[in-house]
Amino acid sequence: MSDSTARFVALRAAGTSLVVDLGGPVPRILHWGADLGELTEAGLAALGMTGEPAVLNNALDVPRRFTIWPTEADGWSGTPAHQGHLAGTGAAPRLTLTGASVRQDAEGGELAVSLGDPVTGLDATVTYTMEPSGVLGVRTALSRRPDAEPGPYDLAHVTTLLPLPRRAAEILDFTGKWSRERSAQRRPLGFGTYAREVRRGKPGADSPYLVTVGVPGFGFRSGEVWATHIAWSGDQRYLVEQLPEGAGAHAAVLGGGELLRPGEIRLEPGRTYTTPVCHFAWSDQGLDGLADRFHTMLRARPGHPRAPRPVVLNSWEAVYFDHDLDRLLRLATTAAEVGVERFVLDDGWFHGRRSDNAGLGDWTVDPVVWPEGLTPLVDHVRALGMDFGLWVEPEMVNLDSDLAREHPDWVLGPARGLGPSSRHQYVLDLANPEVQDYLLAALDALVDTYRIAYLKWDHNRELHEAVHGPADRPASHAQIPALYRLLDTLKERHPGLEIESCASGGGRVDLGILARTDRVWASDCNDPVERQAIQRWTAQLLPPELVGAHVGAAASHTTARVTSDTFRLVTALFGHVGIEQDITRCDAGELARLTAWTALYRELRPLLHGGRTVRADLGGDATSLHGVVAHDGSAAVYCWARVATTPEAQSGRVPLPGLAPDADYEVRVRTELGLPSFQQVSGPAWVTAALEDWVPLPGAVLAVAGVPLPNLNPEQALLLQVRRV
Repeated sequence: MSDSTARFVALRAAGTSLVVDLGGPVPRILHWGADLGELTEAGLAALGMTGEPAVLNNALDVPRRFTIWPTEADGWSGTPAHQGHLAGTGAAPRLTLTGASVRQDAEGGELAVSLGDPVTGLDATVTYTMEPSGVLGVRTALSRRPDAEPGPYDLAHVTTLLPLPRRAAEILDFTGKWSRERSAQRRPLGFGTYAREVRRGKPGADSPYLVTVGVPGFGFRSGEVWATHIAWSGDQRYLVEQLPEGAGAHAAVLGGGELLRPGEIRLEPGRTYTTPVCHFAWSDQGLDGLADRFHTMLRARPGHPRAPRPVVLNSWEAVYFDHDLDRLLRLATTAAEVGVERFVLDDGWFHGRRSDNAGLGDWTVDPVVWPEGLTPLVDHVRALGMDFGLWVEPEMVNLDSDLAREHPDWVLGPARGLGPSSRHQYVLDLANPEVQDYLLAALDALVDTYRIAYLKWDHNRELHEAVHGPADRPASHAQIPALYRLLDTLKERHPGLEIESCASGGGRVDLGILARTDRVWASDCNDPVERQAIQRWTAQLLPPELVGAHVGAAASHTTARVTSDTFRLVTALFGHVGIEQDITRCDAGELARLTAWTALYRELRPLLHGGRTVRADLGGDATSLHGVVAHDGSAAVYCWARVATTPEAQSGRVPLPGLAPDADYEVRVRTELGLPSFQQVSGPAWVTAALEDWVPLPGAVLAVAGVPLPNLNPEQALLLQVRRV
């Protein structure tokens, strides 16, 4: 990084750019979106000049500017960059430019802008990092100067905002509930503030996840879109805001940050608050273009999983709390026979744990159920060639536990008494150093003793009334950096240890937790009908190798829906696969298909976990066509699925997304997992042929003209493989 004396700074990568004007008291964002190319000084000056809007009637007598730190001082009447006060004073801070440094290279760069206000003693450094993928990460550090007026500055919020053009007029974000996470919802962008606030202490099953604004009608494969994700595992606030007067020369703004509870951040002189990173991305190739940017960024991380993602068997839906050693030994033996590579023992192994109303917090192996410890099971698992994983929920506690009885002050809650439990549990005060030491020692001992390769880290309740101490000080914010420290320290002590983020299923899926974990559990629901949508939209941010996708029993644990094993197997293939059922009860045919499935997964794993995720625009949710295509277009695998009936009887010609129109390909139907049930007398001719052998088809037909797809009955899926000749 070098100090910048230039007036204009442009960060560019992968067809996108950010241009900032450093010439005023507060720098302006002139452009964020499509790459403007290598602008000359004259071109940059022209961009700056055209960044001045009209002076409106009955308005400020100077043009309103949209700055990197928008406040009322600029005539900005929307959400300000930050709010706070000094014991009821200092409520109109004016942070102005004090310096800037920049690093620019061929694949991105970084701009750090420093601002200060002598009245409140506040200094801010806003850092923009353009990743080679074109994703822009923005983080702010807000500090009180050591020589500032004594007393705390009570910070209400810090919000990162980037501008949007007028054509960005439709919003897509997500809601959901347990077992139906990441349900997409759309609405037009109107005037005012569209805000999504998370007050659960974690992103939650109804997480906004990735807020996208685009040209009306944008889809997976087309349309210009702008999006943001807050990389934070606690309370959040997203917003899209459009004022009648616009935002400088722009029309609206997109952004967000951590949602702070009153009194959580009190900046004494010398103290600093650092925001989570807000990740912003632009694409002119629809939602798949956005997903490709995020997947590319994540795969470039030094800590991204590089080894092949092992086939998992998790014991929960196989045995629940019934931890009988002989039964688990048989389960492990059968798992190895069908090709499982990692065996995970779920809830029920620790002291006093016979149901979900006792034992949380007592992280020692139950001597009654496990008189020899976990060693007999662990040794058996390893002898079969699998590694061993274990379920834990370290942030939680049951009142019926030795820990809660010995340390009631470690439980978060009001001094006047705890509120209602959730799943019979409460939250531990992770910010308490004694709690940190206890949990680290307990987990460290378990990983050491049993050479654990993988922890399934759960989080089954929300942080309601998250306060501590006799004064009921807010504690929600402090939980998250404490959690991060615990995870980071554990992984530093145990290089190679993998951790899954599970939170009642997919309730904590964010890039903050994924900076120190290795995959997420997308949902407790393994019903393939629900999973088709859950996995489709989880992929908007995360590549398949980070998303746990398991095959459950025919009758779903969460919905009671009965589905074919072919549909379940094909659906689960597009993720980090696993099994979540008692396979000792499967018949020979089911075991054969499971064995074929694990073999197929290992065959396709390099493509599934290294290629580009693609999704077709089909005009409804009853059918879906999605897949993974090699970056050079040389290979692909697609899932054609139907979850409900539709009025039309034929699919029409459907292009297979992501293939090269000028290449020649061969296509076949993979039949090892069984065939779906068809609603037709005979299939399209090319499909009938592809059931027997590879069928040559040019890229122009597959990718441009499209091919008719077979008419499936509801709750069925077909697997297509494509290779370039």
